[in-house]
Amino acid sequence: MVAAALLVLAVGPAAAQAQLTLTASQPDTARLSTLTFSTPAVPGGTTTVRVLLPDGYAANPNRRYPVLYLLHGGAGSSSDWTTAGNAVTATAGKPLIVVMPDGGGAGWYSNWRNAGTQGQPRWEDYHVDELIPWVDGHLRTVASREGRAIAGLSMGGFGAMSYAARHPDLFTAAASFSGAVDTAVQPQALASLAALDGGNASSIWGARKTQEIVWRGHNPTDLAENLRGMQVTLRTGNGRTGGPFGGGGPDDPFEPVVHEMTVNLHERLTAYGLPSIYEDYGPGGHTWAYWNRDLEQTLPAIIRTFDHPRVVPRDVRFVSTAPRYAIRGWTVAIHRKALEFSRLSDATARGFDLAGSGTATVVTPGRYRARSAHAVTIKTEKGAVTRTTRRADAQGRLRIALPLGPVNKGQQDAPGVKTRFWSTSVRIR
Repeated sequence: MVAAALLVLAVGPAAAQAQLTLTASQPDTARLSTLTFSTPAVPGGTTTVRVLLPDGYAANPNRRYPVLYLLHGGAGSSSDWTTAGNAVTATAGKPLIVVMPDGGGAGWYSNWRNAGTQGQPRWEDYHVDELIPWVDGHLRTVASREGRAIAGLSMGGFGAMSYAARHPDLFTAAASFSGAVDTAVQPQALASLAALDGGNASSIWGARKTQEIVWRGHNPTDLAENLRGMQVTLRTGNGRTGGPFGGGGPDDPFEPVVHEMTVNLHERLTAYGLPSIYEDYGPGGHTWAYWNRDLEQTLPAIIRTFDHPRVVPRDVRFVSTAPRYAIRGWTVAIHRKALEFSRLSDATARGFDLAGSGTATVVTPGRYRARSAHAVTIKTEKGAVTRTTRRADAQGRLRIALPLGPVNKGQQDAPGVKTRFWSTSVRIR
């Protein structure tokens, strides 16, 4: 049981999960336990997680297992996949740990903007910065990208793809079942669900009219290129009647919408030349019978990916609205006035390209000999060329400051604002 496992593996918590405290562990069955945590990131300060251990976990104390994070949908909870869903039977006999956290009735797996005041809930901080390190610190996991996958239904499909695209260092596979994976489709209908958690249409990412860039910075379809090198699965019905498990038709307002969203993400992945497992199974409703089948059909591909992890591309590409981000050892800090996208591309030991506005500071991974000197050529889009020498630090990293272009005056996608991106190329010898 999880409770017994925690006694055996009482590893000290990492700094990132210092505010996450286990307050109770209740065994439900031989494999399933409900954990209760205390964290200031969520409303009320407490939240639950259900954990499924693989058969034979206690009998094999030296074996480590990959982890599938399984997310629930809107108006749901951490218990959904083990009560309405078939996670227990679908994973029986399979060599993986399943972690099913709460994400709020309509938390959208995000840190809420709350009209710019931030505050609670901070679901992304909790799941990414607290829960994942806690799980790796207290259970016998394969504590690396190669040992993590994430999947979810409806709102949880959004969460799975958004987390995977915003944190591609964390997951080797991601799956969406009838997922709300393109928030540009009926945006106000999505945001209005925030009322389930005491918010309003502007609470999560702000008003779409004025804060579209915040929405896009979380939207899987806008971030699709970040899924490169990941095993991606998309499954959806079209909301029409005639499916094998019923549902669909005019009484189902959800499946036709998530179908459109899923098609949009699939087409975006295709445009980037990124492969995926894509199943549009036609008639079918927004119900558990289809999501249970989705999970059963998806698990073999996830397990194959755990057994034979995909080779991560040598060059790094990443798009983000964050002013500072880290990806595969690269750290990028953009110095600008307004929120907008930036893009790191073709990043290798020989150099990189960076697009955005303002100026930037880039720190490379530790790929160079400590204290070694390197010739650096910086070429802006306007043709200005700067040649300089940079010396690696004790960890073999280079720190390079570079110009991008004139700072944009307003936030990208805001009414009346015209945004121009500038690209600068850096070559390292």
